[in-house]
Amino acid sequence: MNGLKRVDLLEKLALHEQVAAEIRRAIAEGEAKPGERLPPARDLAAVLGVNANTVFRALRILRDEGLLEFRRGRGITVSGTPERGAVLQRARELVVFARRLGVRPEELATIIRGLA
Repeated sequence: MNGLKRVDLLEKLALHEQVAAEIRRAIAEGEAKPGERLPPARDLAAVLGVNANTVFRALRILRDEGLLEFRRGRGITVSGTPERGAVLQRARELVVFARRLGVRPEELATIIRGLA
């Protein structure tokens, strides 16, 4: 995961969301492969230019999305595929775009169900 870039402190998106997006991108692009162990959160924090607690918050989000797996004594491993990572990344972009246009999450879900 050498291609991670520092977060933008001036960006409107919360820092933990930027960190999660950057790790999602690494998974989506195959830079972090399923089964691969992530570097320690403190190392990620140093590379991304944020506090370790910010990284931990982002990692929990990605765990809840099914992209990461936490194992005691084994660290954090990638459990999602690049395809799932790409879909989640695009879905997040869509949610942000819809919010900017004033579309509520329930409306967006209805639109997506209508397309499926």
